Amino acid sequence: MPRRIESFFVAGPAGRLEAVLEEPEDAPAREAALVCHPHPAHGGTLHNKVVYRLARGLRRSGCAVLRFNFRGVNLSAGAYDDGRGEVDDAWACLAELRRRYPALPWTLAGFSFGSRVAAELAARLGDDGPGRLILAGFPTVYREFRAVEQSRRPRIFIHSTHDEFGPRAELQALYDRLWEPKQLLWIEARDHFFTGALDELERSVAALGTLAGGSAGEGTAAQPAGHQAARPAADQRGDIAE
Repeated sequence: MPRRIESFFVAGPAGRLEAVLEEPEDAPAREAALVCHPHPAHGGTLHNKVVYRLARGLRRSGCAVLRFNFRGVNLSAGAYDDGRGEVDDAWACLAELRRRYPALPWTLAGFSFGSRVAAELAARLGDDGPGRLILAGFPTVYREFRAVEQSRRPRIFIHSTHDEFGPRAELQALYDRLWEPKQLLWIEARDHFFTGALDELERSVAALGTLAGGSAGEGTAAQPAGHQAARPAADQRGDIAE
């Protein structure tokens, strides 16, 4: 079955938002996922390497995945709004994703700044929030933890062992004080961008499976709440994104 890939624009609060939707290659989608990219002021786009690998791992597990550019990035209208408007952008894209897949459970995911946006959106949604949050490279240096601390949604942290924007001791301390359900995967990588370990990052995401249970490809079911695991590094050659 040919994989569906569609590029389109979402009507956002500051104008149109550039988006890409991809479905699994060999089976119908069993979950929908929104993936948010890193900081717009520092070159973050929907084509960022980590975002691309997050999305591909989710797609391998059985998700239809929507990536998008925040306001002011590439073809998206508007200008950077210090995180406030970017949460609104994510909300607009989430609404479009859920409109297209109204019967599927759904996940919010993001990398770096995008993980903060995903967490903030989940906090806004409260009991109507996602089935789970997948937060890659959550930056502790900003000291903004309210959204993840107050959330009762399952939170899955995927973090480099050498993250300069989320040092291991700080991320571990944050994780240890959070309510269940939660999960933390450490990946042996050289820096915040999972350099040298993008393949393992993707495999780890695929292995989480879907909220519906199991996976559409190589993934397996997620570990129990509170689980922590360390993953070895892998080669990142062949990555296509920015």
